[in-house]
Amino acid sequence: MNSFYTEEELQKLGLKKYGHTVLISRKCSIYSPEKISIGDNVRIDDFCILSGTITIGSHIHISAYSALYGAKGIYLEDYTGISPRCTIFSAMDDFSGNYLIGPIHTSKFTNVEGGPVTMKKYSQLGTNTVVFPSIVIEEGAVTGAMTLVNKNLAPWTINFGIPVAEKKKRSKGLLTLKSE
Repeated sequence: MNSFYTEEELQKLGLKKYGHTVLISRKCSIYSPEKISIGDNVRIDDFCILSGTITIGSHIHISAYSALYGAKGIYLEDYTGISPRCTIFSAMDDFSGNYLIGPIHTSKFTNVEGGPVTMKKYSQLGTNTVVFPSIVIEEGAVTGAMTLVNKNLAPWTINFGIPVAEKKKRSKGLLTLKSE
C-alpha cells in the first residue's frame, strides 16, 4: 500500500468532485470535503490542510505542510503550484483588540473578514509563502521563499519579500511545455 488514497478511498472522502489521476496523501487533513473540487493530474502531499470552499484545477501540486483555509473561497487555476509550508487565508480574524479571536467563539464576539484568493494559470508560491485574503495572483506570477502576499501580483512577475514586492518580469517560455 502506498501513502496516497486509492480510487475507492477517494470516492469515500465525499469531495464535491474530482478528476483523473488525483493523488491525495492519507496524511492530508480535509475538512468540508463537500465544498472541495479537484481537477485532473493533481497531487496533494503529506500534512496539508484543506478547509472550506476550494476549487483546484488540473496539473497542480500542493507540497507538504501547506494549508488552504477557504472560508471565503480559494481558486487554483490550471498549472499552478504551492511549494512546502505555504498558507493561504481567505478570511482572517480582527486582531485590533476589540474582538475575541478564533473559531471557539461565536460570531457575536468575533470579527472575521476576507474574500476569495485566486491563483491564475501558471502562478506558483515559493516555500513558506503566506497569502492574505482577497488576493489575486495573476497569470504566471510567482513568489520567492518566505514571502508575505498582502496585495495582488501582476502577471508574469517574480515577487518576494515581507511585504511582497515585484522584483522583475518572468519569462513565458514554459507555455511551450505544458503537459496534456
